[in-house]
Amino acid sequence: MWKHLDNQLYRESKFADFSQAFAFMTRVAMLAESANHHPTWKNTFNKVEIWLTTHDAESSVTDKDIALSEAINKLV
Repeated sequence: MWKHLDNQLYRESKFADFSQAFAFMTRVAMLAESANHHPTWKNTFNKVEIWLTTHDAESSVTDKDIALSEAINKLV
């Protein structure tokens, strides 16, 4: 699921189509907003890529990133 790359957590998810990918992104956005911790991400058709890092902690992985990644795991 998540890979630790360059002081970030990274995940790629693929869906049946763009609509499902976008719905997933909407659910992630709601989680991120409630946690006040926002991902860097990219969407290409049915693929969503997410990078999590805490900029306030010198761009390293913190408990905030781990908590958000675990919440995102429950959506897929």
